Amino acid sequence: MQLETERLLLRRPQAGDLDAYAELFADPEVVRYTGGVTKSRAESELALERMIRHWDDQGVGLFSVIRMEDERVLGRVGFLVWDAESWRHAMMRPPRGRTETEIGWTLARAHWGRGYATEGATAARDWAVHELGLRRQISLIQRGNDASVRVARKLGETLECEDLPGPFPAATDLYALTIEAPAR
Repeated sequence: MQLETERLLLRRPQAGDLDAYAELFADPEVVRYTGGVTKSRAESELALERMIRHWDDQGVGLFSVIRMEDERVLGRVGFLVWDAESWRHAMMRPPRGRTETEIGWTLARAHWGRGYATEGATAARDWAVHELGLRRQISLIQRGNDASVRVARKLGETLECEDLPGPFPAATDLYALTIEAPAR
């Protein structure tokens, strides 16, 4: 499974992506709004294994974002399935009730501000709508992460719930996009 944009290739994560993810998750600025805790190489390997398994278990997941000009892994963009009651995602435990599907993005700091997150997330959003029929997508964004709010708004998402209750390390807002089914 892969998607292409003008500059990017989005594909399922692979074990060979570990070096890029270990670097990504070791940067305190990158993880600032995704839990705030850096990961060791071993922890990054576990996270990568969970990303791979999420695809197998849920039928969707996070893509590795590859810059086509040099085949460098820039980060990840794609989907996490969340249990909408406990607000725990399926990489940690299988959902037990109603679910929500989050579209999210995490890029290495060297690649911020170049439009890669918007470009990759737009391709992922469109693929999920047209190929999977996923007409509702959310983004859980920690307060203060203005760059991610801008990406969410470019995707067409609007603020739906402030300070979502759940096991989040800081105040987290829910942005959502619901695409109406085409008229018949």
